[in-house]
Amino acid sequence: MKTTLTGTALVAGMAFAGAAQAADEVTLQLKWVTQAQFAGYYVALDQGFYAEEDLDVTILPGGPDIAPPQVIAGGGADVIVEWMPAALAARENGLPLVNIAQPFKSSGMMLTCWGDVGIASPADLTNRTLGVWFFGNEFPFLSWMAQLGIETDGADENGVEVLKQGFNVDPLLQRQADCISTMTYNEYWQVIDAGVDPGELVTFKYEDQGVATLEDGLYVLESNLEDPAFVDKMTRFVRASMKGWKWAEENPDEAAMIVLDNDATGAQTETHQKRMMGEVAKLTAGSNGALDPADYERTVATLLAGGSDPVITAAPTGAWTHVISDAALQ
Repeated sequence: MKTTLTGTALVAGMAFAGAAQAADEVTLQLKWVTQAQFAGYYVALDQGFYAEEDLDVTILPGGPDIAPPQVIAGGGADVIVEWMPAALAARENGLPLVNIAQPFKSSGMMLTCWGDVGIASPADLTNRTLGVWFFGNEFPFLSWMAQLGIETDGADENGVEVLKQGFNVDPLLQRQADCISTMTYNEYWQVIDAGVDPGELVTFKYEDQGVATLEDGLYVLESNLEDPAFVDKMTRFVRASMKGWKWAEENPDEAAMIVLDNDATGAQTETHQKRMMGEVAKLTAGSNGALDPADYERTVATLLAGGSDPVITAAPTGAWTHVISDAALQ
């Protein structure tokens, strides 16, 4: 009996110790599919940075039918990667998302046009067909057009015809559109890989046009920030994630291979991911993970300048916090 009791006590003690040491679970919802755009998170997982922070992180890939705000609203994620225009629009519509960190300092969004159709400057965009992503990605474009005084309800001397663009470059290659939306690290290179010479194209980077908005920030629900345990968990998550991002910047080829190892679809290629990682590193450079208030204000100003149908109708309050990044990055 004494041996039995001792064994029972030992098992109970081991179970208690195991429970006490269990890592905190975190579910991250990405904005798009597994690719180098999200390398920092995969690196943090692969290199054990999350484990060092006592975190058990699950990374959920996104896709064309996945809206991160909807996922977090339904309880499917603790934190999401989202573009600020979509996040602020969601906040104004009743979903209180809060930016807790901003790994991307610069925007990779641009409009890529055929060079043989007479487009040399934004003023030449009128009376054209332009491919635009929707599902929240259209907001920067609409604000830009409003600032240019270009209508988006039809192609004529005062407006453009907006083609709802899928997540590919076919509309440009098939001459269905004069310009399409592209990212510096992805779709632009898909056009090049299709056999188009860069000299045949004209590009307008949103950064260069002064209408860039913040992309790929980390967002949580405002109510969760009232829980000290959640704040602590997110602090450790942001610290480990930024460690992953800086490692990826310094080791872009290795980071790209880590992304490939995590691509369950097998759709990505080594060449494309290494090139993408090199371009993404340019966008995360200069950020330690803390949101720059000036970048936030620029984004809000751009969105408010949306003409008769702005992305947001008033400057948000409480849409970002430094509480977590200050604690994580000190």
